[in-house]
Amino acid sequence: MEVTVIIPVYNEKDNIHAVIDVVKSVGIAQEIIVVDDFSVDGTRDFLKKQKGIKTIFHEKNRGKGAAIRSGLQIAAGDIVIIQDADLEYSPKQYPQLIKPIKEKRTNVVYGSRILGKGSFLKSSYFANRFLTFLTNVLFGSHISDMETCYKVIKTELLRDLHLMSSRFEIEPEITCKILKRRQKIVEIPISYIGRKKGKKIGVKDGIQAIWSLVKWKFKK
Repeated sequence: MEVTVIIPVYNEKDNIHAVIDVVKSVGIAQEIIVVDDFSVDGTRDFLKKQKGIKTIFHEKNRGKGAAIRSGLQIAAGDIVIIQDADLEYSPKQYPQLIKPIKEKRTNVVYGSRILGKGSFLKSSYFANRFLTFLTNVLFGSHISDMETCYKVIKTELLRDLHLMSSRFEIEPEITCKILKRRQKIVEIPISYIGRKKGKKIGVKDGIQAIWSLVKWKFKK
């Protein structure tokens, strides 16, 4: 099975070189797609000079969800791994994340920061725990980390979800649609180091995530 890594990027000039290098060095991805969501800090200039990756440049800032959807349109691999560009998540964990899919035990793997050695900001930790709890209540599931970036999914299934979200609400949308299809989510413990500065989910995003969970629960 071939693996595509989709990297949504927005103003990550200090990290994008490192994340691409690490993804390449792991040797798992046959295809790396970087989607620049209209960065204005020099990230775009750097990406235009890179070889060995595919790039998509949004003409305006549309959000993480829109970047994932753009990357998914051209993904050629059998498996998609979503990778944030800030290196809070280590690509060195790819082998254990794709293993359950390669062994045909599931079509969906989540990297769980809760089961692993996650280092969270307090506000992010409690927000994630609440949203995950709400997900489990609504869908009768038993996952530990709904908001994880590391969602590793068969490409055919991910495309068939017909994703619509443009911003951070892409996380609950993916999870809700997978659970409604009764797909088994295998969780693998991962390490995680949350940075203190950067693009964090705020109160508005949290409210949007709650609304998304309820919407996708009842939307046909």
